[in-house]
Amino acid sequence: MRRLILTFLVFVSISTFSQTIVGTVKDATENIAFADVIIKNSTNKIIVGATTDDNGKFSVKVKEGTYTILISFLGYKSWSKELIVSKNLNLGKITLNEDAETLDEVVVKTKKRVIQRKVDRLVFNVEKSIVASTGNGFEILKVSPRVQVQNGAIEIIGKGASRIMINGRISPLRGEELIDFLSGLGANEIKSIEVITNPPAKYEAAGNGGLINIILKKGVQNSWKNTTSLTYNKNKYNYASLRNSFFLNKNKISLTASINVTKGSFLNFENLQIAYPSNFWNMEVDNKSKKDNVSGRFLVDYEVSKTFTLGVQYLGGFGQPDYLPTTTSSIYNSNNQLEKRLVNKGDFDINNTNNSFNFHGIKKFENSKKNISFDVDYFEYVSDKKRDFITETFDGNNSFIGINSAGLNLSTQEVKNVSSKIDVEYPLNKVNLSFGVKASFVSSTSNALFFNTITGVPVLDKNISNEFKYNENNYAGYISGNTKLNDKLELQFGLRIENTITEGMNLTINQINNNNYTKLFPTLYISYSKDDFNNFNFSYGKRISRPSFGNLNPFRVYVSDNSYSEGNPFLKPSFTDSFELTHSYKRNLISSVFFNSTNEGRGTVFTSNEVNQTQIVTRQNYYNQYNYGFTESFSYNKISWWESQNDITFVGYKTTFTKEVGSQPKNGFGVRVSSNNTFLLSENTKLQVNSWYNSKVSTGLYSVGSMYNLSFGLQHNFKKSNIKMSIFANDILNTASLNNYESIVNGIKQTYFNNPSSRSIQLGLSYDFGNRKVKENKRDFGNEDEKNRTQ
Repeated sequence: MRRLILTFLVFVSISTFSQTIVGTVKDATENIAFADVIIKNSTNKIIVGATTDDNGKFSVKVKEGTYTILISFLGYKSWSKELIVSKNLNLGKITLNEDAETLDEVVVKTKKRVIQRKVDRLVFNVEKSIVASTGNGFEILKVSPRVQVQNGAIEIIGKGASRIMINGRISPLRGEELIDFLSGLGANEIKSIEVITNPPAKYEAAGNGGLINIILKKGVQNSWKNTTSLTYNKNKYNYASLRNSFFLNKNKISLTASINVTKGSFLNFENLQIAYPSNFWNMEVDNKSKKDNVSGRFLVDYEVSKTFTLGVQYLGGFGQPDYLPTTTSSIYNSNNQLEKRLVNKGDFDINNTNNSFNFHGIKKFENSKKNISFDVDYFEYVSDKKRDFITETFDGNNSFIGINSAGLNLSTQEVKNVSSKIDVEYPLNKVNLSFGVKASFVSSTSNALFFNTITGVPVLDKNISNEFKYNENNYAGYISGNTKLNDKLELQFGLRIENTITEGMNLTINQINNNNYTKLFPTLYISYSKDDFNNFNFSYGKRISRPSFGNLNPFRVYVSDNSYSEGNPFLKPSFTDSFELTHSYKRNLISSVFFNSTNEGRGTVFTSNEVNQTQIVTRQNYYNQYNYGFTESFSYNKISWWESQNDITFVGYKTTFTKEVGSQPKNGFGVRVSSNNTFLLSENTKLQVNSWYNSKVSTGLYSVGSMYNLSFGLQHNFKKSNIKMSIFANDILNTASLNNYESIVNGIKQTYFNNPSSRSIQLGLSYDFGNRKVKENKRDFGNEDEKNRTQ
């Protein structure tokens, strides 16, 4: 009825008014169709009204005079402005902001963009994903654009290994510990995921592979909400996860609390093949890996006044990712006849604990957008590992020969970090300026003891036992600015300076390594909106990748008597310059061209010794690399029952070795294609079909075989009871695992395969109650780079 009245008013006005008011209504991502446009006179009487067309445009006619224009749309805050009309007026682009307090209480007929392009990042909105309903944070990353998750590694395609942030603060964890934490984080707590290929100067300069920022949800004023979900994963072994999240926002207090518990195991199968000149080794690892962990977060903010807020937060967890591996090494002679087998069995007991405490505050200045915020953080991580193994030898006829070796590895790593930072937002007339400083202090202690137990009595072997201490102080400052040069051109620039002082002490051999370096890290972003359909973005940034604490530790960790891994206290940081040019067409088609240059590249080198036939894993700075490519992202949501997100990326690699590693660099070209589709089968039931393909590719020291994933998900929403049920079948063809990961060092070819239960079925149940209004949470921890390097 309201739209009929507005249409009638438009019809009546055409013949009586002469001046024309035009404009375009949009939100942060796209033009808004069917928004209401009302013109009122000085007595608040409606003179004329209209609705925007499919492209968000409107046109109304009025007499000369003074009026108020009011623009509104369901789920958005209304926009109004006083106008003095003496001639035709073009109001240009009018942006409506989402109203977080009403958005989830109404049925909005327009669809929010799956992907949003901002001046310095790509934003993936995940609320409608089946994985988001009962899955976890690690699983939702697998369906994020420009993100690749394989065998525990998370990276932006074409950029390399990437850093994970939670609400703008880099996660304190990495490796298996990070995966355990993300697996415990309910995906229904996640609002969006930001893919930042060239991070701004405000963020730490660490991380050559860019940043992936996970934005969590939070309750709004005078509301509360509780969500509980249960997920069961079926493979050869099984595990289940129970998650509960609670949000409360009442008067001056905002509280968020969640707990996540996972219990069970999964199968992790590995295979390593080594082709020596005289024989061939085939090593198979059948590994039952536990996923026992408990994690949670607690946040409370208190509004001291309208302009000053204080808060504290805790984020932590405890995990026992124990292994029960059996490694069988079959050794064949040159005639492919089995000579003998080595069977290594043992327990790998692990206890990991992490705790993060944050105290923060923000002061806003009245009648301006200026504000100052501060963070004080403390982080600790403790990992205790116990590896007890025995290796038995059998001949080619499977007859027992004897015990080859037996040992006990005990290791402890403890990392502590204290940091503080201050950030200032200081808008000027033409430039939104921000600047800040940070100081961070890290201490890491690692101890490793190896006992030979072949006689049944543990005997300490001091030659392969070690104690290592590492201290790192980092001082940083930055300044950045954002300005609109005109209606079409936006510029963002920044400069960060970091001074790093490190000291590594090998107490076993009394060796000390010191470093002291200062580096500048510039960033630049240019955004050009040619018209409503075409937008161009250019970005440049310089980054640093510091070695992790574990990789700096020189002690050896023995997997068996003929296989060990060791760190390198002489590792240097590597530096990357990244360039990217992006074109967005109708916000549905996004094309990007990128180029990255890395110096002092650091990586893992697998070396086999032909004489004593041992496998050695070391870390070295040994290469410079250029990688370049093109990526295309296409979103389709024009049909009410089908939404589709598709990506294709072409990446090329050019590597030169700066150190002799017994091999020649491999340079190649690879392709990755992905498609994520959601089909609405009924009002409350939807089907999700996800797939991706990685071609064979060669880069640096390694080449890797092609991989393919096909997954299906089905979800039903019982609206009256607020219950969601889902089933998700992942990698149904069992073709998504790492295979043919090959290197040739000193003429010896090594080929690696790994399948960590890639094919599995997930059953999920989710229930929520309370006030269902949500908005994004902008607060988390303040210590960033150093906390991510605990492995």
